[in-house]
Amino acid sequence: QVQLVESGGGLVQAGDSLRLSCSASGRTLSSYSMAWFRQAPGKDRRIVALIQWSGASTHYADSVKGRFTISRDNAKNTVYLQMNSLKPEDTAVYYCAGRSRVRGWFALGPAEYDYWGQGTQVTVSS
Repeated sequence: QVQLVESGGGLVQAGDSLRLSCSASGRTLSSYSMAWFRQAPGKDRRIVALIQWSGASTHYADSVKGRFTISRDNAKNTVYLQMNSLKPEDTAVYYCAGRSRVRGWFALGPAEYDYWGQGTQVTVSS
């Protein structure tokens, strides 16, 4: 099994940038397709971005397309989420998630992921 730990969240102003990191331990990250989800208070957990195990393919939610970039460094066992031009509506707890690459990389629902980090809070003030 893989253990995931997110970091990099914080309180920023609208228009600022943040970079989230998700560090994996226990197994090599290249065994997994990875994703970032977010959950705002009172709302469901929703996909933000996902990345194929080698990084060759990515997909973004429409709400973050053009502002956020997901990437990975398998040698460092780390997945990143670069968030630019942040908006108040981006405020949420952000989670990284993983699923075995043999199951395919394109999965949008939380139930399709087997491994989760504890989450990191991102708060964007207006």
